[in-house]
Amino acid sequence: MTFHFWRNLIIVVLILLLIVAGVVNYVVESSTRSQIYTDIKMIPKNKVGLLLGTAKYEDKARKIINPYYQNRIDATVKLYMAGKIDYVIVSGDNSTKYYNEPALMMADLIARGIPAKKIYMDNAGFRTLDSILRCRDIFGQESFTIISQEFHDKRALYIANHKRLTAVAFKADDGDTFWDAQLREKFARVKMATDLILNTQARYYGEQIVIP
Repeated sequence: MTFHFWRNLIIVVLILLLIVAGVVNYVVESSTRSQIYTDIKMIPKNKVGLLLGTAKYEDKARKIINPYYQNRIDATVKLYMAGKIDYVIVSGDNSTKYYNEPALMMADLIARGIPAKKIYMDNAGFRTLDSILRCRDIFGQESFTIISQEFHDKRALYIANHKRLTAVAFKADDGDTFWDAQLREKFARVKMATDLILNTQARYYGEQIVIP
């Protein structure tokens, strides 16, 4: 086959991928917009807030805090102190002993005044899909408040809606908006759609944890 054939095939595939990405992102944006809250007074109360993890540091050597992380912590504290959630599930990646998002989030929430007994760690929240499924299947929650930045909230809400869960989301401030994170999110939604079509499950489950 000629060079021109492969070049044209690659162009067609890229165009199709862009069309799919555009459609998926439109559906996610339009179907979840009404479930995201920015006003603490307006958001409905849920027993549990699901705090989605991210890396604490932009630069660990220089201890530069990731604003996405800090703003999620701030938003969680705000919800708890306003009585809009009673418990927090900190869900993130704990793939090695040197990287533990839930432990860092829990420590920072405790330092901000949320009692340790009100916080549950989900150490297997490797992906947003895993966090949502484990919130339902391990922690027994059919209704909860998702806490992250708006672009991430929308993907998490779409997953929850697809699984017929009752979820709302509280928008953490963006702070510095990183173009690469926004771009990754567009394609993460395409991967999400594929996972939902294939009924992909969480990587790990385990024994149920009862939240009183």
